[in-house]
Order: sequence, then structure tokens, then C-alpha cells
Amino acid sequence: MARTKEFDPDAALRAALDLFWSRGYEATSMADLVEHLGIGRASIYATFGNKRELYLKAMDRYTELNDPLLLDELSRPGPALPGVRALLDRFVAESSAPDTGRAGCFVTNTAAELAPHDAAADRRVELNWEQIETLLHAALTRARAQGEIPEDRDPRALARMLLVLLQGMRVVGKVSGGEARVRAAAQQAMALLA
Repeated sequence: MARTKEFDPDAALRAALDLFWSRGYEATSMADLVEHLGIGRASIYATFGNKRELYLKAMDRYTELNDPLLLDELSRPGPALPGVRALLDRFVAESSAPDTGRAGCFVTNTAAELAPHDAAADRRVELNWEQIETLLHAALTRARAQGEIPEDRDPRALARMLLVLLQGMRVVGKVSGGEARVRAAAQQAMALLA
């Protein structure tokens, strides 16, 4: 007869996500995970696999939690630029918040730490960035069609510029004193759109 789990796998995955997000992949040991999750090593392996597999599952959970926010902000009916501005404002706030700003973005952190030498991590980063770019492109195409941005602006190029800016904001926000830079960059981006 199979044993029932004595822990909530979703809560454990969220705890693993929090630990990986604050420390990174390399700086988090299995002993750290056992202690932080409050479950045994064998239970972690049986439920999630090894450390790398757990990390990738944590990354998937991160995108599941955050992608709906992007869709909501950029797909609202009516004018499109307020959604883009709301997204930039949220990134400014999150990048400079004392409790979350230093951790940065889990996807951006993964891009810097693992993606250069881990194909599965690289694929996840690329998929996340493609989705953000696609949502931005759709919003900016709508904005151009509605006369919110000039006809000569390329929505695809603008979407790529904003994607790179958003990821850069996450990196700069990790450094003390980065808030002013992040805020100025967001304001300049909105000025370029008009």
C-alpha cells in the first residue's frame, strides 16, 4: 500500500522557489532544501527529483504565477499604452522594493546563472521571454492601430526594446541605488513610445 504524503507538495515547491530565488541555484544545497522545506531528502527526491529538477519545477511555478499578471496588464480592452505603463510601473516598484528587489526576477536570475550551460533552463528562459515579447507586441500593435503611438513605430522592435529594458531593470534593481536608474529608464521608455 502506498504511503500518503505527509507534506503539501505545492507548499514545498513554493518554499523551494523562495529559497532558490533568494540564494540562486549554485548557492542552495540539498541540505539547505531539506532544512527550508522541512521534509526529508528522500521525500524531496521522490516528489521532485534531484536538485536541478526541483529548480526547473520551481521555475515553472514562478512563470505560472507571474504570466497571468502580464496577460491581464497588456490585454485589457481599450487603450493599450496604459497597460504598458502599468507593466513598467510594476517592474519599477518590484525592482526597487526592499523585500523583493534584491532577489530580482527568477527568470532573469536563471538566464544569468544557468541558461548559458543548461539547455533546459535556457529553453524556459527563452519561452518566458518570447511570451513577454509577444504580449508586448500585441499591445503595441493595438496601440499603433488606435493612434496611441505614431504609425512609423515598429511594434516588434519596440516590444524587444521593452523586453530587454524590463530584464535590465531586474538586474539594476538588485543593486543598492538602482531605483533612480530603473525609474528614469521606465520614464524614458514611455517617452519613446509617444
